[in-house]
Amino acid sequence: MLDLFILIIRYISLALITLGGFASVVAAIGFYRFKNFYLRLHPLTINTIWGCVFPLTGISLLTIILEELGAYKWFMAGASFITALIVLMLAPAGSHAIARGVHKSRTARVKPCIADLLDKDLCG
Repeated sequence: MLDLFILIIRYISLALITLGGFASVVAAIGFYRFKNFYLRLHPLTINTIWGCVFPLTGISLLTIILEELGAYKWFMAGASFITALIVLMLAPAGSHAIARGVHKSRTARVKPCIADLLDKDLCG
């Protein structure tokens, strides 16, 4: 029964790591294909969440079942899980701060601009 549990955890963790790699590739394609700064910010945030949090969670699960790590497996699992939680909390706030800073400095212009409720002059 324990062997089945370890096998299931191993496949779940490898699936999370693979999903993170796939999300990174898709986000890179999206970054290349989108036209302006605000549209490109979205795949970068997806890359940070899916391409970082999911593999870190998978690594955390994988290190728990690896006996080769000895006592360090709990340290590595905890560190990767805490890092995933920190990235999960800070990535959306960071991308929002970047988007707001670019909007306030008027660095990136959106064409065609349909509506800008924060600054009416930017849509002209």
